Amino acid sequence: MLGCEGEAVVRRWMTLVTGLLECLCFAGAVFGWASLVFVLKTEGYFSYLCVNTTGVNGTQFLDCSAQDEQFSLVFTIASFMNNFLLLPNGFLFDRFGTMVARLLGISMYTSGALFVAFSSSALSFLLFPALSCISVGGIMFLVTNMQIGNLFGSARSTIITLYNGAFDSSSALFLIIKLLFEAGISLRASFLFLAACGIIHLVRTFLLLPRTHIPYPLPEGYTYGINCGQTKTFSPEQTAAIASVQSEDVTEETPFSKESAEKVATFWECFLSKFFLWHLVWLSVMQLRHYLFIGTLNPMLQRLTQGEPSLVSTYTNAFAVTQLCGVLCAPWNGLIMDRHKGKPRAPGMSEKEADLRASVLSLTLTALQCVLFSICASTPFLPLQYLTFILQVLNRSFLYGGNAAFISIAFPPCHFGKLYGMLMALSAVVALLQYPCFTLVKGVLGGDPLYVNIALTLLSLLAFIHPVCVYLHCCGLAAQRGKPKDTLPSPSS
Repeated sequence: MLGCEGEAVVRRWMTLVTGLLECLCFAGAVFGWASLVFVLKTEGYFSYLCVNTTGVNGTQFLDCSAQDEQFSLVFTIASFMNNFLLLPNGFLFDRFGTMVARLLGISMYTSGALFVAFSSSALSFLLFPALSCISVGGIMFLVTNMQIGNLFGSARSTIITLYNGAFDSSSALFLIIKLLFEAGISLRASFLFLAACGIIHLVRTFLLLPRTHIPYPLPEGYTYGINCGQTKTFSPEQTAAIASVQSEDVTEETPFSKESAEKVATFWECFLSKFFLWHLVWLSVMQLRHYLFIGTLNPMLQRLTQGEPSLVSTYTNAFAVTQLCGVLCAPWNGLIMDRHKGKPRAPGMSEKEADLRASVLSLTLTALQCVLFSICASTPFLPLQYLTFILQVLNRSFLYGGNAAFISIAFPPCHFGKLYGMLMALSAVVALLQYPCFTLVKGVLGGDPLYVNIALTLLSLLAFIHPVCVYLHCCGLAAQRGKPKDTLPSPSS
């Protein structure tokens, strides 16, 4: 029989592993949209928008550009809802805790799966609420699982990025549904199974997660769930108080406030800080590039393959398979951000400052990956798209894992849900530009996305401003530490 301490260790590892499986198998399914579109086109969704057209040489062909626009609109709305609704959901998570947030997420995800299961070519409009519900429910799985990193202090950023990598890899779920469809398993059967998996999510919510939050830093003797017949959890207010008391100094939890240690930075102080604003730019420009690529992948492949169905299917499968590698790529970003843990810090340097300094390399590498990915995606050479797929999954896993890890490093943990939600909501507004970009390509540019791709590549260069800003901030802190030594000996130091 395990003692109470042994049970707690087993429970933490079970929480970690089951959370990883939940993110890997369900959370980011909506980003495998290209695979599902292939199935939906076969099933005749929005096929009434295809029309017979006469080409320049007098030949008749089926023009399905309006159908492609409709599918692009479904993904645009779903990806917007995925991010924008994180704002109210983040407040919900911070205010009411894990259980309430997860119950909402499970109900949304299950509803979305049922919408797809009972949709048909005649009820194509059901894809709009269906994909939005799956998207919102999936991101709630990720948000409520990222706090598990708090249970493993020195590997916190690594675990956060690992979960985000699993979220990216879960886009391969729609590839599995596509392969099952080609093997004779109906779309309805696959999505009914997804809906039934809601029972597993519920069991995990009640047995392996806290009712409120997992605090950071972790208090001595912290437990959650059923522990030797008892339950011990912390309210959001207790979590904030614990973090404030256990921090080494005020800069540990309030990098933007120079007041007394009792004061934790308010939400609005964090929101209006230069870190948050430049981090928003960093995320938004790269996310827009990814969303437009995913949303237009099918028509892009149709153009590069001249509409050859077998080639489109091959490249779609290759893209979906590379998404599985997200869970392998993301932890490398976490290791970059955690590389200083356990090493002695410079005299006077807080853990917060050390974390920020370590994040500079991660932020810079992510921006560089995006530029390389965008250049490859802009090149109309079909075999090069294999490299594009690899760079896309690498950059996407670094982007979202690094995003969540930076928020957890730079701001007080009591505001994590609100700030993460606000960040994703504002970036979602920017991501809405993908639909007018798609319309511009289909209309004025005659289906050639070259100029739009060049513009997005140039726009992605703005992402380099954020790591420069963080680096200069760290240099300023180091200079401030050096000043008292040169002027006046401090008896309290």
